[in-house]
Amino acid sequence: MSSAFRTLEDVVSDDLFPQVDVDLRRGRHIGREDGEAYTFLIDALDHLEPFYRRFGAELVHRSDGYVYLLPSGDRIRRTHLDAAEMLVGQALALLYLDPATVQQGGVVEREIVLERLSALVGADALVQTLLTRRRKKKIDERVAADGVRAKVAAALRSLAGLGFVDLVDADRVRLRPAAMRFAEPVRTASDPTEALERLIARGEIEVEATPGDDGDDE
Repeated sequence: MSSAFRTLEDVVSDDLFPQVDVDLRRGRHIGREDGEAYTFLIDALDHLEPFYRRFGAELVHRSDGYVYLLPSGDRIRRTHLDAAEMLVGQALALLYLDPATVQQGGVVEREIVLERLSALVGADALVQTLLTRRRKKKIDERVAADGVRAKVAAALRSLAGLGFVDLVDADRVRLRPAAMRFAEPVRTASDPTEALERLIARGEIEVEATPGDDGDDE
């Protein structure tokens, strides 16, 4: 594939490079939905792959249509998704595999995300995981439901910032191909949906750490 850039200097001199570089280092997945930023990355891949390797990170280009930075050293700081972000991400991957989601153009109701989580994990287990991991006192049912809803909403905002979803409005999100990173351990299974459901129910999925600069390393 021919590149629009002859040298690395041409790449870093481009007006798009500063923001793309910042987004990648913050852990954002840049996809086809991002238009010129994605086109820029694809054109510059041959120059940027060795560039980021010098920082101990791999610039990963997935055939699904997105690019992200995967650090392996300590020059680019890494953060791990918290419990709510992991659970919501897993539910998003499952919904991405659902033909009904495809028919809706990848748009799903936030309530559907909550319902899928409750069905797979169990309402009580969901509350325990998101709200009472370090508490022994029982939480009022209504307070617990509101708390879980708030945690899921916050997780969706965080995942949107990382390029896994787009926030359509107060009630809906649009899934992006990067959501399938949460299904990577089961993508080669004969029935990925069933395998993913089992793993979610057992809480056994993890996504490789994403780079970040917020100091929230676990």
